[in-house]
Amino acid sequence: MKALVLEAYNKLIYKEVSDPVISPDEVLVQVKACGICGSDVHGLDGSTGRRIPPLIMGHEASGIIVNTGSDVKAWKPGDRVTFDSTVYRPDDWYSRNGMYNISDNREVIGVSPGNYRRNGAFAEYVAIPQHILYRIPENVTFEQAAMVEAAAVALHATNISCMKPGNICAVVGAGTIGIFIVKLLKIAGAALVIAVDIDDVHIQKAKNAGADHTFISSRSNVAENVRSLTARRGADIAFEAVGKSETVNMAIEIVRKGGTVTLVGNTTPKVEFPLQKVVTGELKISGSCAICGEYIAVLDYLSSGKLNVDDQISAVAPLSEGAKWFEKLYNKELDPGKVILRP
Repeated sequence: MKALVLEAYNKLIYKEVSDPVISPDEVLVQVKACGICGSDVHGLDGSTGRRIPPLIMGHEASGIIVNTGSDVKAWKPGDRVTFDSTVYRPDDWYSRNGMYNISDNREVIGVSPGNYRRNGAFAEYVAIPQHILYRIPENVTFEQAAMVEAAAVALHATNISCMKPGNICAVVGAGTIGIFIVKLLKIAGAALVIAVDIDDVHIQKAKNAGADHTFISSRSNVAENVRSLTARRGADIAFEAVGKSETVNMAIEIVRKGGTVTLVGNTTPKVEFPLQKVVTGELKISGSCAICGEYIAVLDYLSSGKLNVDDQISAVAPLSEGAKWFEKLYNKELDPGKVILRP
């Protein structure tokens, strides 16, 4: 089969590779669409340490089952599917207690951090365990289904935050995940959604997604603006969707006393942390990792029309041109949005 292979850092090659061999509990999926995640772009140069070459990246995908392992009973060739990015053991203690996203020895599709290597979906075919598959509704396209993983990450973050209808929420970082958080907060009944970013295009996308107020962080006193909108208290919940010291500190700065900060961004291993403000304000700080069962809800939102993803797709291109699109994203030559590759 043909695949886009990270042969060395900053070196993507579209080449012939061996077809995946499926185990008894896996299916072989013919990939129809696979989105380029920001983590893939960051992994291109080795800065994250989680995509050690050689590797086929890609975990935001959809396709058609073409073959099934001997233990697979609930799926058959021809089924249209998407799949979770996390491969976990169903018998793990965390999995059995509803936390498969943080289960021991879990793996991520299209990732090689050093202790494992699991090739992903920037290829004509990918092997997927049956227990992480989800059926695509008939009225949802393959390109739309390739957006489900990112939307499910955002939905998991809103679930983790224990957001309630009527809450005032702030989203720091209006990239793909941040925009989905904005949309999902509106669906969930947030009274006010405030979006913060450094980029004009990101901010416009946040407005289009339904943000009630938006701020460019370099041009305004964000904390003061948020206080002025919230009877001087601050947001009930702040979502950080970047993963840097500056944005983590901003999220903490704009939340009210007793409020919640949900950390979603994961681009740096360490950040500076305002301990005294967190302690004296009795803030609740929670991490949000990947997805834990939100695929079904997101697919329902897509099928019903509650959630629009088409406005976040900036380009659809052949997988054979993948290296070019990665370069454009890496060099920030594209407007923010999802690039989807089709084998």
